[in-house]
Amino acid sequence: MNNKIETSIYLMPGMAASPKIFEFIKFPSNYKIIHLKWVKPKTNETIKSYAKRMSVFIIDVNPVLIGVSFGGILVQEISKHVKVKKLIIISSVKSKVELSLSMKFAKKTGIHRLLPLNWINDLEKLLLFVFGPSIKPRVDAYKKYLSERDPDYLKWSINQIVNWKQIEYDKNIIHIHGEKDKVFPLKYLERNKNLFIIKNGTHATILRDSKWFSKNLPLIINKS
Repeated sequence: MNNKIETSIYLMPGMAASPKIFEFIKFPSNYKIIHLKWVKPKTNETIKSYAKRMSVFIIDVNPVLIGVSFGGILVQEISKHVKVKKLIIISSVKSKVELSLSMKFAKKTGIHRLLPLNWINDLEKLLLFVFGPSIKPRVDAYKKYLSERDPDYLKWSINQIVNWKQIEYDKNIIHIHGEKDKVFPLKYLERNKNLFIIKNGTHATILRDSKWFSKNLPLIINKS
């Protein structure tokens, strides 16, 4: 059996989430798996500047970058600083055009800046915000997947999402999305040959559909 490392996979979790969200995905033994973690943003730091800082953690040549939700936005920005073999986003968006109407409204009005900090300290509300309303019946089981609760980080993250400026994107991006995602609704996404829709999938599809990912991610990664 050949266990030679053939591909390096960097995994970036979603906003406030820990690398544990990938724990149920089984990768082939010849993949080198590297878990990226959120670092504290600097005051008034842009997503572009943050991505450049994060790019120093990508030490392998021609890796695969996989990002979930806000992590999907981040890996797209990181890929502008490092050459990648493949870029995969999950439960995310490829440009500001794909943001929901509520997020576009937040950008226009700045209402997201007025969010009270008490919702951040309410663990259930934070979990529902990060993983979507579909997890409500099992909210206690999802607590272990949160790693970041710093108010400054969370407000920064929300601000970067609603104010993301990207319009043009790499047409080779692989986009995997849940059919019933309510954070980034499917109806706003551009349909193309690289969009994979998971039937009945939600914004927490990375956790709830791990068997699909274990089976299909290697096929997607290895496809030329």
